Amino acid sequence: MDLWQLENSIYASSGASYIAGVDEAGRGPLAGPVCAAACILPRNLEIPGLNDSKKLSSKARDLLYDIIINSAVSYGIAFATVEEIESLNILNATFLAMNRALSQLSPQPALALIDGNRNSGISIPSRCVVKGDSLCADIAAASVLAKVTRDRYMLTMAEQYPEYGFEKHKGYGTAQHYAALREFGPSPIHRPSFLRKMH
Repeated sequence: MDLWQLENSIYASSGASYIAGVDEAGRGPLAGPVCAAACILPRNLEIPGLNDSKKLSSKARDLLYDIIINSAVSYGIAFATVEEIESLNILNATFLAMNRALSQLSPQPALALIDGNRNSGISIPSRCVVKGDSLCADIAAASVLAKVTRDRYMLTMAEQYPEYGFEKHKGYGTAQHYAALREFGPSPIHRPSFLRKMH
């Protein structure tokens, strides 16, 4: 599978100078912010192992993270907070994080390729790519940046709130996490709207 097939066809048909890939990490967890990344890679750059970020070990992702940051034309990484998730809902908070990440790019892309099937809240011209993180080099790179950044944030939260085991599940709803919530109640970084179904 050529990860550049889609981007190259868009570059060829649109004449765009730069296309960015955008992805998020942390839409589903019970705790912590949602993180989004936007990335413009040099065209046809081959990064070994990039095409399957969800199946990679955290160590492999960390290595890719450094390669992507060192070789990208431009990249942006941004959060939307728990408070923003609660006031806007998770979908709109995700768009907010994506727009923040996109605004950090220089040069600005002519088009953003958004992983998934929703792009209604994106502030620049964009199109959706379902399963984009396994089809598209720029989205795959963005998915690594977002996942590594969010995981590292949750490791710092694990030190602040050690009773929840964030270092293990990064805020996702595991049996251990639910057990800790029942024992200790929610922390300041839990998402109240995500905990309603517990009761």
